[in-house]
Amino acid sequence: MARFLGVLAGCVVLATAVTVALGTDKSSTNDREAVERAVLDYCEAFYEMKPELLKRSLHPELAKFGFHRTSADQEYRKIPSGFPQLLKLAEGWNKDGRFGKDAPKTVEVFDVLDKTAAAKLTAGWGIDYLHLAKYDGKWMIVQVIWQSYPVPPSKQGSSDSA
Repeated sequence: MARFLGVLAGCVVLATAVTVALGTDKSSTNDREAVERAVLDYCEAFYEMKPELLKRSLHPELAKFGFHRTSADQEYRKIPSGFPQLLKLAEGWNKDGRFGKDAPKTVEVFDVLDKTAAAKLTAGWGIDYLHLAKYDGKWMIVQVIWQSYPVPPSKQGSSDSA
């Protein structure tokens, strides 16, 4: 009888461990999907001119800057942005329709911990690297650094600087 109870106790411990592990995986999957959704909201806010998507994906204390140039013979310009500027920009950024339904919006989630995450967005304007934090159970973008697409090496001039 004692051996039976020992085996039964071992099965209960094993079942509990499996349940906890599966629950953690589900939580990780949910967090990963929520991080991806926050990054997509950020991208789609500009493509679809919906600043309300930014309100649900950006933390109000967001820090963002990027480097932009339109040709190989131009210097990169550093462009800082904050939450209020991005809300205003999203209202009309794509009004000329330069980015349609087939515009790129690829999200790579690099890492998701319990409070922080990192991701990369490849969009029509360039590449963004994003840091997110979990506030009150919701993933919010807190930092973004981006740049316009690099000019291919064969087209670069000697004035390349960051």
